[in-house]
Amino acid sequence: MDAKLKGETVLVRTSVNGREVEFLCDTRQSLLECLRDILGMTGTKEACNDGNCGACAILLDGELVNSCLVLGVEAEGKELTTVEGLADWRGLNPLQKAFVEQQALQCGYCTPGILIATKALLDRNPNPTEEEIRFWLAGNLCRCTGYDKIIRAILSVTGGAPSATHACECDKVEGQSR
Repeated sequence: MDAKLKGETVLVRTSVNGREVEFLCDTRQSLLECLRDILGMTGTKEACNDGNCGACAILLDGELVNSCLVLGVEAEGKELTTVEGLADWRGLNPLQKAFVEQQALQCGYCTPGILIATKALLDRNPNPTEEEIRFWLAGNLCRCTGYDKIIRAILSVTGGAPSATHACECDKVEGQSR
């Protein structure tokens, strides 16, 4: 490789899901690449690699970021939360359970990013409206669902109810809303 194209290798010390870790990375390597390729944490997904889809969303010191747009070296001394950090030894967290119960996923590729983005929202606002949820998740693309079941799952955790203007077709029985 041409020396101009290669960065230098540095040691990064950080905390991932409450566990202190160290890794070596190239100064030009994205945090997404470091998580997946170096640390073996494949829950964070690679899709667009330009920050448009949200599949690689993580929390960096509590702030929602697309890890494909953050350099691995920027994780130095920071606290990272990935989808692997949502569950614990007792099992899935309530949001993950709600996604399963509400069938809020199909292929599942976007689900880790949506779960992390939702955690970021609920950390700031534990009782968001449906409109606030939809706005917050605008940076997360899903090609399989119509988002209604995702919204329903989130609202089931917060105690909210879907609005009539965004009623899911799956809720209509013989022309009547449930």
